[in-house]
Amino acid sequence: MARSKVVVAWSSGKDSAWTLHRLRQDPALEVVALLTTFSERDDAVTMHGVPRALARRQAAATGLPVVECFVPWPCPNESYEQRMGEAVERIKAMGASEVAFGDLFLADIRDYRERQLAGSGLSPRFPLWGEPTGALAEAMIDGGLSAVLTCVDTRQVPAALAGRRFDRALLADLPPGADPCGENGEFHSFVTAGPMLAGEIPIAQGAPLTDGQGFARVTLAAA
Repeated sequence: MARSKVVVAWSSGKDSAWTLHRLRQDPALEVVALLTTFSERDDAVTMHGVPRALARRQAAATGLPVVECFVPWPCPNESYEQRMGEAVERIKAMGASEVAFGDLFLADIRDYRERQLAGSGLSPRFPLWGEPTGALAEAMIDGGLSAVLTCVDTRQVPAALAGRRFDRALLADLPPGADPCGENGEFHSFVTAGPMLAGEIPIAQGAPLTDGQGFARVTLAAA
């Protein structure tokens, strides 16, 4: 029986990385590529701020090609949907029938993904959906995933958490009410090691800087 071909929506962060790890454990599925959205303004992964050169190095460690989708800044919704529609056509040309997302529990985001793919010939898949995020965060750490927080929302968590490693010490330092996986936008991350990568991605990182828009970020580069 032929395996279903899947593309993973890849942000370079822990949830998409763990999604890839989970999918690769399913013998009925074949992951054939990653899909990453980059900002044309700074040539970096949107929101995460990871430079494209570093994201490409990380993707190479997964052993998968990347479908790169570039969006303008600011990015009106119609522009985003046009660019993503072009990416969908490239994904379909690879023989894929599904796109997997690392979303955890935000129903409005899932609804948007489903609407976006409706009628496209691709089906959405949500391998981590509904899992208790505290237990999921622990499973990632126990499973060998290593990540650094690239961006934090200072309205939800302290700015000093930017640049911290995603580990049990970080989980203990999150304020009450903050999601352990950052699903409410508390933080975004870049994965440097884990079972989904062939080896560790060495990085250099700058000091945390606030951007005046409520976020603290660290600049990453290949070491």
